[in-house]
Amino acid sequence: MARFIPLSIPNFEGNEKKYVEDALAQGWVSTGGAYITQLEKQLAGYLHVPKAAACQSGTAGLHLSLIECGVTPGDLVIVPALTFIAAVNPVRYQFAEPVFMDCDDSLCIDPEKLRRFCENECEQKQGELIHKASGRPVKAIIVVHVFGNLADMEQIMEIAAKFHLKVIEDATEALGSRYTEGPYAGKFAGTIGDFGAYSFNGNKIITTGGGGAVTAREEETVAHMQYLSTQAKDDPLFYIHDEVGYNYRMTNLQAALGAAQLEELDTFIARKHSNYELYQKLFADFPAGKLLGFRQGTWSNQWFYSLELKMDRLTCTLKELIASIQNDGVQTRAVWGLIHEQRPYRQYVAYEIERAPYYSACILNIPCSTQLTKEDISYAAKIIKGCIISRMM
Repeated sequence: MARFIPLSIPNFEGNEKKYVEDALAQGWVSTGGAYITQLEKQLAGYLHVPKAAACQSGTAGLHLSLIECGVTPGDLVIVPALTFIAAVNPVRYQFAEPVFMDCDDSLCIDPEKLRRFCENECEQKQGELIHKASGRPVKAIIVVHVFGNLADMEQIMEIAAKFHLKVIEDATEALGSRYTEGPYAGKFAGTIGDFGAYSFNGNKIITTGGGGAVTAREEETVAHMQYLSTQAKDDPLFYIHDEVGYNYRMTNLQAALGAAQLEELDTFIARKHSNYELYQKLFADFPAGKLLGFRQGTWSNQWFYSLELKMDRLTCTLKELIASIQNDGVQTRAVWGLIHEQRPYRQYVAYEIERAPYYSACILNIPCSTQLTKEDISYAAKIIKGCIISRMM
């Protein structure tokens, strides 16, 4: 293989080495140190929120958010069927139960079906939304901004207010995405609902290797999540703990990496936009599919690029196509297996899931790293198009 184009890899061209070496020189490498505080302040400033808490992962941020929402065993939490499973697993950490909701054509949760579920399958009693069939309270909604595309938060927040639901924004793929029109113009993903969680995993738009962050409307709530994330230490000298805590804190080495990465975020997003525009030109009038767009009235970080393929015109499965493209030197991937169809979640409520199976079967994600050159993108598009066209009926 003469050339290989990976799907999504980290980009270290700023102060990453300098800051990490500084953290090493200071000896602060674990769950304490100045870079953690620096990253939290940088992130809060970028998002225009009072406070942000660095944590171990986006999943940890979601779990802490559910705790703060008061989600307890037996409660119901509305979640997308089409997302990465890490958005749903924290519901089970609380011994609560998910209710799976369909997506719309943005790949994000469908607000119309969300409204119908609340109106037709539930009833309001004493300020709570009660699921009629089970008698269980519905406490919260987890909204995932898929691939950096923003969900319809205007409708979702209206529904949440009407039915007394907390909103947790899973912005793990959408750091930097924001609304440009409507009531939330200027607001970033993760800053509209009651809570917002972010991920800095290795394939995200910025990375700390592994790590994440969480924010909330109230500064005191974020402070409490920080407290829980560090084993709930009330007296760190004598090790007194008044609540059950978690080992969810980010390390200073990770934060040093993240502080440098966050300095580059706007540059990375600009490259994502430029690369997406080139892909649009290269896949214009492509007979076997189209490049998915992003919601109008928003400015997306365009983290991932997705081809919607006409699978009925192909002579192979998506799995076979991905293997063939990789053999020719380009890494691609499918979206996700639908969560309500997977073994740990088959017994839970799935409401009118219709669009999600279609997109799960036809989406091909293509290389989107921020260090891709125009030549890389042209090469990747040529290989992908050639593999697909050779398998058309």
